[in-house]
Amino acid sequence: MGLTLAAFAFLVPEYDAGIAFFRDTLGFELKEDTDMGGGKRWVRVGHPGHTTEILLARAVGNQRDTIGQQGGGRVWLFLHTDDFARDHAAFTAKGVIFEEAPRHEPYGTVAVFRDPWGNRWDLIEPKAPAA
Repeated sequence: MGLTLAAFAFLVPEYDAGIAFFRDTLGFELKEDTDMGGGKRWVRVGHPGHTTEILLARAVGNQRDTIGQQGGGRVWLFLHTDDFARDHAAFTAKGVIFEEAPRHEPYGTVAVFRDPWGNRWDLIEPKAPAA
């Protein structure tokens, strides 16, 4: 049996804020939002046609102290695009703050941005494999 990374949990202060960022800013699709009772929800977001999803987890108690720090201050989320200029411009227009100007690396065009909670992301247009 093969293994597939199906989802990973992503801490947010509130479910609706997480949904708004992923759906309205990054263009993700809301795949599920199920009330689990007691203020808990099962909220999954992802891009259409892709299997890996993000489970939005509302932080409670001392978990709130780690919102935005799941990567220990490093870039830990890598968002691939097939058109860097298009998505960089769209994200910027929606208020995303990039930490740097786009740069060209051996693996592609990339720029680091932070989400509203401080997590660092790479927006990357990977280079096409050499023929």
